[in-house]
Amino acid sequence: MSQALALSCFITVRSSASRQRQRGKAKTQKKQSRSSGGSASVGFGGEKKEPSWRCVQNCGACCKLDKGPAFATPEEIFEDPSDISLYRSLIGPDGWCIHYEKNTRTCSIYSERPYFCRVEPDIFQTLYGIDKKRFNKEACNCCRDTIKAIYGSNSKELDNFNCTIRSSSSS
Repeated sequence: MSQALALSCFITVRSSASRQRQRGKAKTQKKQSRSSGGSASVGFGGEKKEPSWRCVQNCGACCKLDKGPAFATPEEIFEDPSDISLYRSLIGPDGWCIHYEKNTRTCSIYSERPYFCRVEPDIFQTLYGIDKKRFNKEACNCCRDTIKAIYGSNSKELDNFNCTIRSSSSS
């Protein structure tokens, strides 16, 4: 189900660099506020919890491998020509992965899928330089962007994903 999320994340990661700088400034201001007696809580006194990334069943947005010019090409992501070749060999005539079962919205090779189809901290570190502390946040942002691009901003897939990661962060 995590087919090619790595490619769609490249654009998100690239554009999130400027967001990171803005967040860094906000965090600095927050720390200064705390040290001067400001509050670090959110809402009714609860601490803000980061979402935990989880793959959501019946989505498959990342299995759409040919997403168009708004997304990075394999050549922009991979250094190894064999990875580029493998990725390109997975693209079916309709742009979806040849291993994506549309009727069940599942990957037919999920347990044997290529490394770049896996959304894991080590993969994000290798491909994008995203450390394990930032993995959940960046993986969630990548999924949201991919789901929006494939199904739309008001889709049931996006609602399902947001609901799933919210419930996983509160447990």
